[in-house]
Amino acid sequence: MAIAAPYHIVLQRKNQVLLSFLKIRAVVNGKEIYPLPDTRPVVIPVQANHPRIVITDGYHITAPLKLVYKDLPVYCFKVACAVSDGQLLGGFGALAILYLSGFYSGILALKVFSFIPVIYLLAFYYLNRKEFIRLIPVTN
Repeated sequence: MAIAAPYHIVLQRKNQVLLSFLKIRAVVNGKEIYPLPDTRPVVIPVQANHPRIVITDGYHITAPLKLVYKDLPVYCFKVACAVSDGQLLGGFGALAILYLSGFYSGILALKVFSFIPVIYLLAFYYLNRKEFIRLIPVTN
């Protein structure tokens, strides 16, 4: 007979393009690993108060978050990416417009500047390991 956990953590992935390519996992107290699927929330049972939670994809990692249960026995979080779908679409649009303008006008500088959004995205992806994945509290 299993003892029911007195506390719970609920995690849900935000529906974002960049997150859909990553295998996101939650690590609780440095021991228990829970994969976060794209479509449904994950309820993590916690036996003791003051758990530490970290969200990772293997390369990116959030800062450890220590939870203190006082009033409610449940914490709810949404896992999101720092680059929104709008920013990704805007970067792709800028790349396409600059490259096509350079292609049809023959101006080499426009073709070169068209790679700035790609360089920015790659630099943000590889250099901001601790800010790329975000853990957002859900109040409800």
